[in-house]
Amino acid sequence: MTVLYPLLAAVAAYLLGSLSFAVIVTRAMGLSDPRTYGSKNPGATNVLRSGSRAAAIVTLLFDTVKGWLPVALVLWFGAPHGLHDGTVALVAIAAFLGHLWPVFFRFEGGKGVATALGVLLGINVWLGLASAATWIAIAVFFRYSSLASLVAAAFAPVYYLLVDGVVWQAQEPIAAAIGAMALLLAWRHAPNIRRMIEGRESRLGSRKPEPGEHRSG
Repeated sequence: MTVLYPLLAAVAAYLLGSLSFAVIVTRAMGLSDPRTYGSKNPGATNVLRSGSRAAAIVTLLFDTVKGWLPVALVLWFGAPHGLHDGTVALVAIAAFLGHLWPVFFRFEGGKGVATALGVLLGINVWLGLASAATWIAIAVFFRYSSLASLVAAAFAPVYYLLVDGVVWQAQEPIAAAIGAMALLLAWRHAPNIRRMIEGRESRLGSRKPEPGEHRSG
């Protein structure tokens, strides 16, 4: 039973993470599949290129919630069932992996920025807000969504150790999970990193891509 509950929690988190809301929301709103235009990434940034801000906002919210919910549920209700910090780390990674490789969508997922934010908010609201503030600051100054995501992801483990190290003792499994998400997010942004180096990465608020042009997101 000790192993079964964490395993079930992780499977449930992965299945929830596998709900690709970029695809679900655009279908529900009668919009084009985000996997067919722009960066072809099923995420809120690419959904925005459809011209529907409402669809992008709804996608962002749901992708964030699916990262937050499993972590929050384990923290709120897990202790009586033997679900502690190790399970928090497990469901955090599982939900994030579900977004990256969703079982319901042929394992073709997004880059995980919003879902990672949800996970961080679930672990500690100040951790999530600090990471979101970092994203906003970099996005405002440099106007690169990908760069903002990379910097925020890199600082997230540091913020966790600072915030939880001051308020209470930071937990190694959770710190490791946050670090693993940061590395995976950087790996998923490898094409964006190359385009930034080459000066071809699109900026926030720039024009829509021409046919054959590659965009970030």
